Amino acid sequence: MDIVIDKVGHVYGQLSVLEDIDLLVREGEILALIGPSGCGKSTLLNIVGGILRPTSGRVLQRGEAPSSSLNPLTFVFQDFALLPWRTVEGNVALALEHHAISRAERRRRVEDALARTSLGDFRAALPKQLSGGMRQRVGIARALAVSPDVLLMDEPLSALDAQTRDLLMEDFLALWLREHITAVYVTHNLSEAIRLANRVAVLSRRPGRLKRLVAIDVPQAERSKPAAQPEMARLHEELWSLIRDEAAIADREIEPGV
Repeated sequence: MDIVIDKVGHVYGQLSVLEDIDLLVREGEILALIGPSGCGKSTLLNIVGGILRPTSGRVLQRGEAPSSSLNPLTFVFQDFALLPWRTVEGNVALALEHHAISRAERRRRVEDALARTSLGDFRAALPKQLSGGMRQRVGIARALAVSPDVLLMDEPLSALDAQTRDLLMEDFLALWLREHITAVYVTHNLSEAIRLANRVAVLSRRPGRLKRLVAIDVPQAERSKPAAQPEMARLHEELWSLIRDEAAIADREIEPGV
């Protein structure tokens, strides 16, 4: 299923956050959204996911999600959003409890999600017993349990330390290389964007407009190899040059009341 973002704009009160965004998220790709703080990345993700209705424009789904998909558009958030009194298994099962499926199907989906995220040995653990990386892994497993057609990921690694972030990023990439789940991935981290994404959409300072769409042509499986490092460094510099000046301005802005 493709996602078509057609001339989307959004206003909070008197504050224009997004303006005239045209984007196509292609089935099977990871599209990263980057830009200065406050440029509307998370707002755009929420509009794509149906949490917000855009002030102008529209978001269309082109094609059909598989019949196995209980929730075609599924979020993975920055703050894990786990229930502390539930085990790993119970938190993963939570996403299925309002769907009309059999107990056997629920069990099958939970087992599959735990296996795909290497959490089977941790099913009985509580969130407080897990590292930050493992808690986010539970959040990803919970999303996978509903067989999403598109993952909407809002800075899912930003709360983690650098080492944990790198490990989880590699795990997510391995999952994507196996299954080619479509994903829209919001991040402030340029290294994450060029390591994971097929294309990177660069938004301007508020109101966010599409400044440039940058294709990452190095195959994901090759990007950590020494031969790819000159091109990866060039792409990092290209992206940074697109947002550097506006990021510096945004960093010094006082947020207006909305």
